[in-house]
Amino acid sequence: MASSPWGKALRSAAWVAGGTAGAGTAALAYASLIERNLFGVREETVAVLPAGSTPLRVLHLSDIHFVPHQNIKARWLQSLADLEPDLVVNTGDNLSHLEAVPPLLEALKPLMRFPGVYVPGSNDYYGPRLKNPLTYFTGPSKITKDPPALPFGELFGAFEDAGWAGLTNRRDSMTLGGVRLDFSGVDDPHLNRDVYAGFPSADQGSDAPSIRVGVAHAPYQRVLNYFTDGGADLILAGHTHGGQVCVPFYGALVSNCDLPTRLAKGLAVWEHNGRRVPMNVSAGIGTSRFAPVRFACRPEAVLLTLTPRN
Repeated sequence: MASSPWGKALRSAAWVAGGTAGAGTAALAYASLIERNLFGVREETVAVLPAGSTPLRVLHLSDIHFVPHQNIKARWLQSLADLEPDLVVNTGDNLSHLEAVPPLLEALKPLMRFPGVYVPGSNDYYGPRLKNPLTYFTGPSKITKDPPALPFGELFGAFEDAGWAGLTNRRDSMTLGGVRLDFSGVDDPHLNRDVYAGFPSADQGSDAPSIRVGVAHAPYQRVLNYFTDGGADLILAGHTHGGQVCVPFYGALVSNCDLPTRLAKGLAVWEHNGRRVPMNVSAGIGTSRFAPVRFACRPEAVLLTLTPRN
C-alpha cells in the first residue's frame, strides 16, 4: 500500500528534526570539548611609538577565568614566556574558582619575570554562579545577590611582589626601551567602579619620549572616551570574550557591555571628539566555569608589537 502524504511529511519532519538535533549536539560538543582549548596567539602591529624608537613587544592577557586542574590551559600559559615580551598587560577576570589562585600563579610564574601591569575584573572579586546561559544574550550580565567572594588580595599581592603595577583607578609610568609608558587604569567598569585618574604629567616622569596607554577590563564607551580625551595613544581591554558564541562569517552577537558587537574582539580604532586611538579588545582565554563553551571564537592571548609612527 502506498504511503499517505501525511506519513511522508511526518517522516521528513522527523528526519529534519533528528538531523538538526544531531548537528546541535555535535556543535555543542565541539564548543565545549575542543574549541575552548584551542589556545592561540593573535599578533598585531601598532605604530604608536615616537619616531626612532625601538619596537616593544606587549603581551595582552585577559579573562583567564582559571579553575583548578585546567592543565592544558596552565601549560599553554607557561609557554607564553617563550615569546619574551617586553611587557605583560593583564586586563582582569583571572579567576573562576575559590581555589584557583595557587595553580594560576604557578601557570603565570614564567611570565611574572617580565615587567607588567594589571587591572581587575569582576571575576577577580566575585565567583560566578550557575544560571541560565541564555541570559547572556539579553544584555550586559549582572552580579547576582551575595556573590561568592574570591581571594583577589592573594592574587594581586603576588602580582605586586613580582613587580607588576596595579592600575586600579591609578596612573603610573615605566620606561622600556628608552620610551616612557604613561598608564591610566580603572577598576572594573562592569561593576561601575571606574574612577578615571588621568595620565601622568610629562613633568612627573623621565625626559624620555612617551606614549599614553589606557587599560580597563570592560570596554564601556564612557571609559574609552575618558582615555581618548586624555590623549591615549593605545587602549587595551578585555571582558567581551569576543562574543564567546559567535556566528561564523558574521561575528559576535553580544559584547556584554555597550561596545558595538563589531568591536567585540580585535584591533580597531576608537574615535571620540575628533581623536582616533588604536584599541585592542582581547577575545580572552577562558570562560565561566558554568558556561565552558566557545564557538567560532577561539581563546587567545595577543602579542602587540609597538613600532614607531610613520
